[in-house]
Amino acid sequence: MGLDMYACTLRQSPAVPVDFDVGDAVALHYWRKHPNLHGWMEALYREKGGTQADFNCVNLQLSAEDLDRLEVAIRNRRLPHTEGFFFGVSDGSELDDDLAFIAKAREAVAAGLVVFYTAWW
Repeated sequence: MGLDMYACTLRQSPAVPVDFDVGDAVALHYWRKHPNLHGWMEALYREKGGTQADFNCVNLQLSAEDLDRLEVAIRNRRLPHTEGFFFGVSDGSELDDDLAFIAKAREAVAAGLVVFYTAWW
């Protein structure tokens, strides 16, 4: 058990940027127990109108602007400290992997795909 985090792509934009259902999603990136990134994603989820009490098994669309903001937070080491029973600990070693995700996500968006984040804990 623990925090499993995924970025996936879709061919069509969902009607709303949060809490949408997915059909044929394609895996883009995976993280295991990186709670600070999950905390950043939860803040974005709430900012975009997400209302689920637990930020678990919900979908969050990531725009090009969101990716820009995320990159700044990652590079400046400003992901919010986040804790949870199954979450583990972000220790700073995730930087290169996080930036690799940003690059892949930007390529997907440039190719006309929709990128979204989801997690399961």
